[in-house]
Amino acid sequence: MAKLLRGFRDLFEEEAQKLTTVEKAARSVFKIYGAKELRLPTLELKEIFIKATGQTTDIVQKEMYAFEDGGGRLVAMRPEGTPGVARAYIENNFQENPLQKFFYIGNMFRAERPQAGRYREFEQIGLEYIGNASPAADAEVILMLKAIFDKLGVKNYKVKINSIGCKECRPKFREDLIKFFTAQKDSLCEKCQTRLEVNPLRVLDCKIDGPKFTQSAPKQILCPACQKHFDEVKKYLDGKVPFEVDPCLVRGLDYYTKTVFEFQADIAGAQNALAAGGRYDDLIASMGGPKVPAVGWALGAERVALASSFEEQKSKTIFVVSVEESANNYAFNILQTLREKGLSAQGGLFDKNLKAQMKQANKINASYAIIVGGNEVSKNTAVLKDLTSGEQKELSLNDLLANLEGK
Repeated sequence: MAKLLRGFRDLFEEEAQKLTTVEKAARSVFKIYGAKELRLPTLELKEIFIKATGQTTDIVQKEMYAFEDGGGRLVAMRPEGTPGVARAYIENNFQENPLQKFFYIGNMFRAERPQAGRYREFEQIGLEYIGNASPAADAEVILMLKAIFDKLGVKNYKVKINSIGCKECRPKFREDLIKFFTAQKDSLCEKCQTRLEVNPLRVLDCKIDGPKFTQSAPKQILCPACQKHFDEVKKYLDGKVPFEVDPCLVRGLDYYTKTVFEFQADIAGAQNALAAGGRYDDLIASMGGPKVPAVGWALGAERVALASSFEEQKSKTIFVVSVEESANNYAFNILQTLREKGLSAQGGLFDKNLKAQMKQANKINASYAIIVGGNEVSKNTAVLKDLTSGEQKELSLNDLLANLEGK
């Protein structure tokens, strides 16, 4: 028997429409902010994600769907969007016009434990603002997320921000963390014991160990430049979105510098991070491109859909019914005319009797039924029935179309 792979799923109309609504909200905000769409390939060289994301991350170590293709290349199905955007930026020579805002919408793949709002194939919507080193860019991308969430009716979300410094001030923080967590090593989970020497910041990001050391772990002491940058980010955000400075907020990917942030909300059975991002001024240069600053974020469409308030849309579908064979062609022509006018119309079950056709109209929650037989064909009319009120009336075809187009 054919069976779905664990962590993957079929999306039927109701769930698919929720994701479409999230996409539409994001697209409307991207347009206002001047972001341009970039459609990324599903498959990339594996080394792109290793170089960008970091050798010690869970994504690289155990979550990537990676394999050797027929040409002997090590490739991977994209687990996230930022490395692909950076690769596209470098490969397509944007150096002459370095200031770019790209957004992407696409499915990502990670072999992790499935849970509510997170699957092994999931939809990610992301924004990358490249070429602007100003703290205003950090604030702008955070406010873009706020605009999307507000459009979707996401309630009671929290915005947490922090600065994890740069290559000038982070080494001291790293040393302090190694010293602190080495003394606590026996109480760390197996993963954190392994990553401690390589990337101790990731212990703070661990869902098991991170919360235990929120208060006691060393805090980042920013260099003057990073402190000034972070202070200005907060100033730009002040009064525009409520936010909380969380000194223990770090990101699980190696490429982040300076500002990092998360949008969180309580969702039953799901992780609380709806979207996250930050600045990554060194990433593009580390991948062989120009030294260019960047800041961006990604949201999980499924999680955002769980947290959104969707208004139930009543169907405006019209169902066309033929009650006798001599009226079938006439009914079919009406059906097609409605569609050509841009109206949602179904029907064509002309081998079934009136009762069966009306039953199908009710099953799909159609708003109206158009019923025709030989009598209506002879008079070039049709019966329009309101399936909510039960009211029906006979109209000429011109009046019928005019009546439906106005509803």
